[in-house]
Amino acid sequence: MSTTVLGIETSCDETAAAVVTSDRTIRANLVLSQMAEHAPYGGVVPEIAARSHIDHIDRLVADALAAADMEFADLDAVAATAGPGLIGGVMVGLMTAKAIAAVTAKPLIAVNHLEGHALTPRLIGDLVFPYLLLLVSGGHCQLLSVDGVGRYRRLGTTIDDAVGEAFDKTAKLLDLGYPGGPAIERWAETGDAARFTLPRPLRGRPDCHFSFSGLKTAVRHAVAALPQPPDDRDKADMAASFQAAVVDCLIDRTTNAIAVFRKMHPGAVRLVVAGGVAANSSLRRALGDLADAQGCALAVPPVALCTDNAAMIAWAGIERFAAGLTDPLDCAARARWPLDPTAPPAPGAGVKA
Repeated sequence: MSTTVLGIETSCDETAAAVVTSDRTIRANLVLSQMAEHAPYGGVVPEIAARSHIDHIDRLVADALAAADMEFADLDAVAATAGPGLIGGVMVGLMTAKAIAAVTAKPLIAVNHLEGHALTPRLIGDLVFPYLLLLVSGGHCQLLSVDGVGRYRRLGTTIDDAVGEAFDKTAKLLDLGYPGGPAIERWAETGDAARFTLPRPLRGRPDCHFSFSGLKTAVRHAVAALPQPPDDRDKADMAASFQAAVVDCLIDRTTNAIAVFRKMHPGAVRLVVAGGVAANSSLRRALGDLADAQGCALAVPPVALCTDNAAMIAWAGIERFAAGLTDPLDCAARARWPLDPTAPPAPGAGVKA
């Protein structure tokens, strides 16, 4: 019998609501972007984000149910992001879900935002566990062995900055606009990726960790050395050079992770990429080449399901509900919530490799 779940996502700067069924049908998937509200600041302002969520979440939930031609009574459960993320925004979505669950007597499912990304490939196809996940977004950069619902082993993580944050900061430095990821990709299309010599942090090391702070610093110094302000050719070439460096780093680290994963799970490797940066076409092509070279099956969600959305939260809710995992109404919102709480600290400031 089919299960229907309402999903709510408010962890950053998108207010989202969706209705999804266990037969992988997305009945509704609404996302309200706050891009225009944050663009003047070149990044997300947490207080502005939280206030915008408050202003729009009720209407978005109502609109999602209407688009799905459903009422609260038709739902089997309500799922909401409970972290990690900007705590003010997370609280808005989670409290909305708690209110709905309390009034309708429906089960509540508190979803880890990262688990939403991790399970998205199972929404679009019949992907079986285990698989290797490259999770790349504005706030996260990790390689994980996805062994089952609620079962994750971290193979690598960033020791400083997330890759999406590096895109945003580089775009801001070049005055390319916000959000940075799509802006860098657009400008890089006409740029010369060989013009600027930029570092590939940690490339060649045997582990699976990432680092992007040194790359950002190198970009800042290279831009400062240009005639000011940089012209369009400078911007395009720097965008292309930066994007190429990022892709090289991600491919190098993922290659190491494939070898580690094969030791953990002998046999065919299923490689998945998820998160907002997974929408980058250069990265998708490079991962396709890597998968072919390594004999892996590659799964990449559609672009609309890579960036933050509520369909992935509803689907994670469906997966957890099927496993008998629901949450009490007093569950807490979390600013931080690792998928693998047993993973040791990444080597970096104060931590030896």
